[in-house]
Amino acid sequence: MITFLRDLIFRDFWLKLFSLALAVLIWLTVSFAIQKEGSPVSALGLAIQERTFANVPILVVSAGQDVRHMRVRPSEVEVTVQGDPKIVRGLQASDIRVIVDLTGIETAQGLRKRIEVSTLAGVSSVRVAPEDVQVIFPNRE
Repeated sequence: MITFLRDLIFRDFWLKLFSLALAVLIWLTVSFAIQKEGSPVSALGLAIQERTFANVPILVVSAGQDVRHMRVRPSEVEVTVQGDPKIVRGLQASDIRVIVDLTGIETAQGLRKRIEVSTLAGVSSVRVAPEDVQVIFPNRE
């Protein structure tokens, strides 16, 4: 019985000690991030940069058989992104896709659709102004 307990504690001692230290480090990082209400990335001290792009055009997506020329108002938005400073500095407005999906939408009055934003990997959208657009259907003659 004593041999079993001794082996339980001292066998692979350095590996167990390293695992314990790593677990404590992870726990401290997560608890610090929760207290600061930030992400674990910011808790580790990695810099995050924000950048705002004005007048980014909105791409209207509709079904292939839908030949109507639907428009949205406004046709351009302001997008704020954040991410790794190296990536954000090199980012251009053409790297940001602002999309309004009108697939399966029939004629409707006063329709408002939410804007979807996609960016490069490592960059996330923080804010879009305005958040939704008004859909304008052509007059039927």
